[in-house]
Amino acid sequence: MRLIGFFVAALAALPEVVECAAGRVHHAKDGSVIGTTAGRPTILPKPLTTGKQFIKSERRKRTCFVDALGNGQDDGPQILAAAQECNGNGTVALLSPLYTIATPLDLTFLNGIDFDIQGTLKFTPDTDFWQENSFKYTFQNSSAFWQFGGYDVHIFGSGKGTIDGSGQVWYDLYAKDPLILRPILIAYNGLHQATVSGLKLRYSPQWYQVVIDSSDVIFDDIDIFGGSVSSNPAKNTDGWDTYRSDNIVIQNSHIDNGDDCVSFKPNSTSVVVQGLFCNGSHGISVGSLGQYYKVYDLVEDVYVYNITMINASDMARIKVWPGVQSALSVDLQGGGGIGLVNNITYDTMQISNVEYGIELTQCYGQKNLTLCNEYPSTLTIQNVMFKNMFGTASKKYDPTVGTLVCSSPSVCHNIYAQNINVVPPSGKAPKYTCTNIDRTLLNIPCV
Repeated sequence: MRLIGFFVAALAALPEVVECAAGRVHHAKDGSVIGTTAGRPTILPKPLTTGKQFIKSERRKRTCFVDALGNGQDDGPQILAAAQECNGNGTVALLSPLYTIATPLDLTFLNGIDFDIQGTLKFTPDTDFWQENSFKYTFQNSSAFWQFGGYDVHIFGSGKGTIDGSGQVWYDLYAKDPLILRPILIAYNGLHQATVSGLKLRYSPQWYQVVIDSSDVIFDDIDIFGGSVSSNPAKNTDGWDTYRSDNIVIQNSHIDNGDDCVSFKPNSTSVVVQGLFCNGSHGISVGSLGQYYKVYDLVEDVYVYNITMINASDMARIKVWPGVQSALSVDLQGGGGIGLVNNITYDTMQISNVEYGIELTQCYGQKNLTLCNEYPSTLTIQNVMFKNMFGTASKKYDPTVGTLVCSSPSVCHNIYAQNINVVPPSGKAPKYTCTNIDRTLLNIPCV
């Protein structure tokens, strides 16, 4: 089995521009203190890296302070103006307690800039406006409130900066109409050589973050939470989705959400995920893949390390659509795609109250197993390692604690499981469903 090369290791005035320095006290016009600038943290992949390079950025020379307008006025235009003013070796400092965002922010032009976010940026709950004006993407009919893109960009919240998507109105509306267009909290679209750290992300209408056409980005110390306070759950609130992106590191973060903790969408390559605590999720997932008919999907060279997963449907998950169009739900359907999953490792995983420690399926989105058998997926899954997993499953499938079901032996090769110690809560002997897969490589009790 080939192993990836991972190694330990209202229009406001233009913003005030001053020479950049961490620890600078910023005052309001009346002399009161708004806040103090933070220094950009040094973020490195640790302990594992992809083996690829991340650049070292220069110290920024200018700071653009953006003071919130208050009284519910839209701060979006002045944040955009600050980004334009300090683009090219500057810092946008958002130190006020609360910013209201009522317009979409397209920040895909960035080059050599930092964002020091210490206040809360809260998107307005105008569902009609945002459905019409959010940024649209073709993949899975998704959209976003705002998007970051460009080169040499650092976004840091110092453990207090918060971005709030006002998700409750969306959770309630989605329960009435599953075809509404719910925005993603943040899209990183064409972002390269960047870090995102120390942020609190709250109440996203849909996915919290999507990484599109990006490379060489590290996410560190991200705190995600977004539960519903009504009877309508917060659905599809993935922590991260990577798509057509390379050399991505996601680490040292806490995720409390209602869908995938991290999901590797099509054409995600050279990704490390490490040091995460995930609660209430659908696991760390390869896929879903094969959704679009005859479209080639690739997920390759992924290492998932040192994960704690509790109260979840899955821990390690690979999900592929069948070889024919099918429907998972009114707003999500597909199948018939082709492609490759190659060189994936899940290593060192602690679970508690998780339905399946391991789930591999090529019948995603379809409960009709007869249809899946009649139209098997042709997407190849190869060189996958599950190792060093321990803990207790949930009682849902007791005593079954995992399932590995390939569409046929011809498309699944070199799937390994080693040192897996997951037990059902009943105390019975654990069982795994293993179909169309080489059981001699699985050191687990297949039935």
